Amino acid sequence: MIYGQDRQALRQMYADAWRKAVEGQVLSALESQIATVIEDHPAYVPVVRGEQLETDFSPEDGRTNPFLHMGLHLALRDQLAVDRPHGIRAAFQSVVKRVGDRHTAEHRVIDCLAETLWEAQWEKRLPDEAAYLERVRRL
Repeated sequence: MIYGQDRQALRQMYADAWRKAVEGQVLSALESQIATVIEDHPAYVPVVRGEQLETDFSPEDGRTNPFLHMGLHLALRDQLAVDRPHGIRAAFQSVVKRVGDRHTAEHRVIDCLAETLWEAQWEKRLPDEAAYLERVRRL
């Protein structure tokens, strides 16, 4: 993992990227990507402003973890940039055409990614790229 296992440091990176973007500071490539994802999710702005950086977002509480959600967007965007797994870019474009909106398509595809990652974690194995692609193609 790029950021190690420190949840707080990772969350602080989101907060710092957003602060720098709002202040008009120069952003690194990663900070720019993070700021764009935050901009796409205005409901998460209070979270990254530091108001909820230490909050435990538990599915049992019925709450989405905004950092996980935004991280999945970043992961998908990285996958699309390099077309890895091979075919994800074309499969994603098909979803965009069907739903008519890139952001909505991203949400549908990151659900597939989250399911694939959950299965891999549950079964203590690497994510199954073929199963992931098949999920995306079925959307």
